[in-house]
Amino acid sequence: MLALSVREARKVFGEVRALDGVSLELAGGELLGLLGPNGAGKTTLVRAIAGRVRLDAGAIELEGRALDGNGARAGLGVVPQEVAVYPLLTARENLEAFGRFHGLGGETLRGAVAWALEWTGLGGREREPVKRFSGGMRRRLNIACGVLHQPRVVLLDEPTVGVDPQSRERIYDMLGRLRRDGASLLLTTHQLEEAEARCDRVVIIDHGRNVASGTVAELTARAVGGRHTVTVALDKPAASPPTGFAATDSPEVLMATVADVDAELPALIHRLREAGAAVRDLQVRRPGLAEVFITLTGRELRE
Repeated sequence: MLALSVREARKVFGEVRALDGVSLELAGGELLGLLGPNGAGKTTLVRAIAGRVRLDAGAIELEGRALDGNGARAGLGVVPQEVAVYPLLTARENLEAFGRFHGLGGETLRGAVAWALEWTGLGGREREPVKRFSGGMRRRLNIACGVLHQPRVVLLDEPTVGVDPQSRERIYDMLGRLRRDGASLLLTTHQLEEAEARCDRVVIIDHGRNVASGTVAELTARAVGGRHTVTVALDKPAASPPTGFAATDSPEVLMATVADVDAELPALIHRLREAGAAVRDLQVRRPGLAEVFITLTGRELRE
């Protein structure tokens, strides 16, 4: 059984077709990235899953159960991009308040708060007002407040925006623990490198429609092929690029593309030597999610 299923979701706001038949599937224990340019429909889709937007057409199911009733979303957790905690309350007070919002009480609430303080690493600061916390600490508390009720599916909207690398690693350690405990995660982000490194699969939407879905390797092979980019820095400017190379903005830097690094790279280096150039530095980079995203959604600025 799928953890979450969205089929042919449609929503129109006046003249704007925010969702135009979007579908996605989230498997049990999976971390699925939901990507798209600004205005692609990501926020509307997440709000529809969370119950804040009513679809005009389509269906949403949580573990096979239609999300059309008041109790259907009990197994769903939502972590908004905006830090939605009370700055004048302590970490413990915030957790206790949000736990009650989720319907927890008594020993169950006390156990959930104790777990959250340990999970976030905030146990030593639990009685300090949140206004004294760093951005990363607030982010961790924000996530904890959304999952105190141990939801089976968690929606995360840009959970690492504005945090330092150490805080980002801590947050993903926390998310990894959620997955090991059986939760399935849907992550929206503009951090493509992060999505490429962390997500099992990604779904890209644009103009309210599905553009592509699959693993990064699958999307790369379909959208941009398997060719690698070779960037070579020379010891002196090249009079003209040797065969197989292309010039760049810098006369000392050349670029080439190869399908088989092991077979083609030695020949490229040999041509440079024949041309009297010495390699000062060399970088080989495979195409990644950024290239896929630009190829599929275009370079037009969305604001």
